[in-house]
Amino acid sequence: MKPDVPVVMRGLFGTMLMEIAPNLTAEYSAGSIGIMSMMIFMTAEEYDRAAEIRTAENAEMRALFAEAAGLVEDAGLKAKLAEAAKEKDASLRVSALDKENAALAALLIELQAHVEDSAAPHAAGLEARIWDYLVTAADRRKLTFPALG
Repeated sequence: MKPDVPVVMRGLFGTMLMEIAPNLTAEYSAGSIGIMSMMIFMTAEEYDRAAEIRTAENAEMRALFAEAAGLVEDAGLKAKLAEAAKEKDASLRVSALDKENAALAALLIELQAHVEDSAAPHAAGLEARIWDYLVTAADRRKLTFPALG
């Protein structure tokens, strides 16, 4: 048998919330079980989509860096952007994707600070692209709450 993690976790969520919580007499314990069951549900969702989100974000940041590398004048930043744009995710393990995502995000912050301080003609456009990426990334990571009634 291959355990289907989201299915197992959603089953735990349902059991904890619908069977265990209503039978607890202590209000604190019932509340705690409710919170824990919601966390289990959200963890199941994150488990199922984690690699897809991170690979999409990494690809989008790299595409943004490829564009920015052709525009920024700062030689050091230009080199970092060009190098990051050429990289590929070496593994689909979430821990490896998270590490790469964090490194790319740090470079994105550096790029954003650079364009915010720049008066170059391309700066406003790059800043807008960065903000578009950030909004898209935040939307992609939203967690849904289960319908309970």
